[in-house]
Amino acid sequence: MRTLLLSLALLLLPLSAVLAQAPPEPGDRLIGVWEPSNGKARVKIEKIGGKYYGKIVWLREPNDPATNAPKVDKNNPDEALRTVPLRGYRLLKDFTYGGNDEWSEGTIYDPENGSTYSCVITLKDANTLDIRGFIGVKALGRTDVWKRLQAK
Repeated sequence: MRTLLLSLALLLLPLSAVLAQAPPEPGDRLIGVWEPSNGKARVKIEKIGGKYYGKIVWLREPNDPATNAPKVDKNNPDEALRTVPLRGYRLLKDFTYGGNDEWSEGTIYDPENGSTYSCVITLKDANTLDIRGFIGVKALGRTDVWKRLQAK
């Protein structure tokens, strides 16, 4: 029995090495740390369970000047969330890759006004994203350009 298990393990070992070297999925090009055009924050985009999410990992001004405490989501329409720290806050949610360097079906949250918008992300080149937030119709929105911090 031990010989059989050992033989099976030796057969599976090369397979696991091949799987570990599988190329990343095309949608994974979105993964990385990005900076919005205003330079106030840095957002780490990661893949969780087949969807893409982005959370704030750095703030130019991490503390509220009035309280000298870490900034919180004070503009959130849900009063219970107004004490949640902005650093670590997930502002991009539920994006799926649809091909042609475009991720959609997600939302973006603007902590400066407490609003959540539908959003489409387009990869313009390896280090540039167009982030388009909108309400209802994609044509009626605003686009921001984000830059990748660690160039590929």
